[in-house]
Amino acid sequence: MTNRITQLFNIKYPIVQAGMVWNSGWRLASAASNSGILGLLGAGSMYPEVLREHIQKCKKATNKPFGVNVPMLYPNIQEIMNIIVDEGVKIVFTSAGNPKTWTAWLQERGITVVHVVSSVKFALKAQEAGVDAVVAEGFEAGGHNGRDETTTLTLIPMVKEQLNIPLIAAGGIATGSAMLATMILGADGVQIGSRFVASEESSAHKAFKQAVVDAKEGDTQLTLKELAPVRLIKNQFYNQVQDLYKLSPSVDDLKALLGRGRAKKGMFEGDLVEGELEIGQISGLIHDVKPVSEIVANIIAEYELAKKELPNLF
Repeated sequence: MTNRITQLFNIKYPIVQAGMVWNSGWRLASAASNSGILGLLGAGSMYPEVLREHIQKCKKATNKPFGVNVPMLYPNIQEIMNIIVDEGVKIVFTSAGNPKTWTAWLQERGITVVHVVSSVKFALKAQEAGVDAVVAEGFEAGGHNGRDETTTLTLIPMVKEQLNIPLIAAGGIATGSAMLATMILGADGVQIGSRFVASEESSAHKAFKQAVVDAKEGDTQLTLKELAPVRLIKNQFYNQVQDLYKLSPSVDDLKALLGRGRAKKGMFEGDLVEGELEIGQISGLIHDVKPVSEIVANIIAEYELAKKELPNLF
């Protein structure tokens, strides 16, 4: 399976394992890369020296390409970028910020840069900034998302219509048939997050993994748009947020309720009551926790089967 994405990253399959906070440590990233896809470390939940440690362990665990996802709204960004360069990482996914800030700096140091967006407008800005590829992420996705609630089904063809560089689809993708569907809509590859949360190698707490497996249709909701939109499993913390909204809260009120470390408490420490439980709508189709290698094999098998069945639809 060779196309613009497999060639860009030198991988076997055009699939990226998303770099998710508190889920994407070296075990997940290396297992993903060893399975023929691109593994990403999630730098957003790592102090600089912790990131260095994960990069070094990932290099020992795989000889395949892997990258780092860097949300640009976090502090210590210069130190993080310096570590990425020092450790010889060749692929960086940036998000939550202006792609012009770091793209040229990284590329001058031999690094391939991909930027994550949630709209046509920001996809074009990323292309103008010179990125090598774009991830267009629909409203269905977990974690921090766009405010416009544009679904993957509509976002991908709209971005494809305007973009010249490689396009990676994200949001609501966990199966081979969904992968094929987005590629028919114009994507060159896919980024998958939630399915890999429920993997044996994910650094998420086992209680959070089970919450993902138990989630049904309607159990997640995009909220906190005034801060950074995030899709959450509905739990006691989510209910507290909704109760606060009834009082027409200020941004400071919302920040006070959110506090610090809420995502770590939920996803990494397994507090299903007070924690922030970020996951995509596709969690309703995730029914078990499996090794990454098995997840990837299943997705590719489903993709090939769906592709073979296409002529029978007409």
